[in-house]
Amino acid sequence: MFRKAAVTTVSNGSYLQGQANGRLPSMDSGQPAQEGKVVLKKKVTLLRGISIIIGTIIGAGIFISPKGILKNTGSVGMSLTVWTVCGILSLFGALCYAELGTCIKKSGGHYTYILEAFGPLPAFVRVWVELLIIRPAATAVISLAFGRYILEPFFMQCEIPELAIKLITAVGITLVMVLNSTSVSWSARIQIFLTFCKLVAILIIIVPGVIQLIKGETQHFKNAFAGNDASVMGLPLAFYSGMYAYSGWFYLNFVTEEVENPEKNIPLAICISMIIVTVGYVLTNVAYFTTISAGELLLSKAVAVTFAERLMGNFSLAVPVFVALSCFGSMNGGIFAVSRMFFVASREGHLPEILSMIHVRKHTPLPAVIVLHPLTMIMLFNGDLYSLLNFLSFARWLFIGLVVAGLIYLRYKRPDMPRPFKVPLFIPALFSFTCLFMVALSLYSDPVNTGIGFAITLTGVPAYYLFIVWDKKPKWFRKLLGKSRWDFSPLCKLWGFLRAPQVVKSF
Repeated sequence: MFRKAAVTTVSNGSYLQGQANGRLPSMDSGQPAQEGKVVLKKKVTLLRGISIIIGTIIGAGIFISPKGILKNTGSVGMSLTVWTVCGILSLFGALCYAELGTCIKKSGGHYTYILEAFGPLPAFVRVWVELLIIRPAATAVISLAFGRYILEPFFMQCEIPELAIKLITAVGITLVMVLNSTSVSWSARIQIFLTFCKLVAILIIIVPGVIQLIKGETQHFKNAFAGNDASVMGLPLAFYSGMYAYSGWFYLNFVTEEVENPEKNIPLAICISMIIVTVGYVLTNVAYFTTISAGELLLSKAVAVTFAERLMGNFSLAVPVFVALSCFGSMNGGIFAVSRMFFVASREGHLPEILSMIHVRKHTPLPAVIVLHPLTMIMLFNGDLYSLLNFLSFARWLFIGLVVAGLIYLRYKRPDMPRPFKVPLFIPALFSFTCLFMVALSLYSDPVNTGIGFAITLTGVPAYYLFIVWDKKPKWFRKLLGKSRWDFSPLCKLWGFLRAPQVVKSF
């Protein structure tokens, strides 16, 4: 099922696949491609890149429960400060990924950058945990929010049955998978539409809030920094909540090979998106406080609904629809991006070969998309989703911090690497420190769940040596591992799939 990674040749210190193994040259390698070469097309424009980033960052949280920061800071003024600072820190991290995306022109995001900087073992561990647990659980959680709020208008007077939520959630997940398997263009167009809906929803909150400020409704901003003092642990937890709210800025780097003019469009898309999201988040919270007090916000089950009921009357019925569309956009953007990580990992020999196959006519990595479907369904109906996410939330920041530290390492390891976009060194240094601080915070505040998550992550180490490194496997073991490949690969080729060519140059 897994293949041993191809023997690599080193060029300028880069982790590259050798052509001696029959790999095809990349499109930017300056070498002629073989006839019949099937690749993912460059269909991600600047606008589509912006929609991927904004569409995956903005989920349900800003509309339903943006109170984690307020709870841990203790005052309106400090909570708005944390929202702003977290937006700036997230922009720093996004700028680091912009540099990596313009000098390492391969899809795969975290996986590819760890592979280039630190080698195959940590890269395999990253994709191992992402495939088996993190992505299915995260997709199931955001999909459950979609299922709940799409049904909300039909169950205004009673509780929504859990089975109904899960069934409509399963339909939503399947629809997203089919969409991403069918057409990159249509997936991107729908993502643009859903991103537009999210921004309209935020404007529906911001504009009445600004009108309230013009009317002089500023009573909740008086003595803005007065209130419960943030505890020693409260402020770091507030930053943890804020950074989580902004997470998603890295998804465009998962599809680098599909971005038109990546040297220009990746930095532009990241900067534009992060400015829009940061300004939108801060102004949305300001708008809430023009109408809702800090105490009322903490007690509200759905802050946007409470806000809309007070200022817009029956229009508040539209809020659950906007929240459902927002969740659907996050589902679509996340699956579109993360499937490329599995596609690239398979191309590098770290996942089954079938996941690197591309549909001849549709030019989509269909197997890499649909592999998430059964895993997500298992999580949806049987898994303890929130516990799994708690176990592994630290892993996200650990590997992101490792990626940004890798940027600093590559500055010294490969100083001659072309860098069309380059950030000052203090930015990756500050952001990697922030990530490691959040990992340390997780260990201190919740050692049990973090320890379990760390143990789950470490299972990738023996898996790497068992499936990738170990050459002298018993014949029965090799036959067992190869079974899925021999059973399914010919069928995939019969149905119109071809093995993706190996990218030779990474920059």
